[in-house]
Amino acid sequence: MLTGAKRMSFEELPHTADIKIRARAPTLNALFSDVLDALMQVMYGPERSGGIDRRVDLSSADTESLLAEFLSEVLFVSEVDGLVFKTADIAIEGLHVSAVLHGEPFDFKKHAGGTEVKGISYTGLSIEKEANGYKVDIVFDV
Repeated sequence: MLTGAKRMSFEELPHTADIKIRARAPTLNALFSDVLDALMQVMYGPERSGGIDRRVDLSSADTESLLAEFLSEVLFVSEVDGLVFKTADIAIEGLHVSAVLHGEPFDFKKHAGGTEVKGISYTGLSIEKEANGYKVDIVFDV
């Protein structure tokens, strides 16, 4: 279950085997940021801080693929570099995302209570434009 001190703009939805998240945000930049926050909270819990930055730049064929590839890259950087990200400065231009991820080194005492995410699923991934912004349902493979 996702919990935390800040007001969340995402929620966990029922799913048979994996973790399904619904996020809403006024802009695509904010939507990507909120889904990144959900991913990190699922994996490491709400107690995360900054101090170390990593940059991610990539392009994709469509917005859904851009989100999935962005989150996959975050997973890779988190695993390889042993980092837990709290926030990100995200800029989306067309089908390109540039982000500076802000995080800290993984600390077993602080971050070990989450669920291992093995990947980001494309199944059912759809970003919808709504009257007040954007909505996405996304599945994290666990």
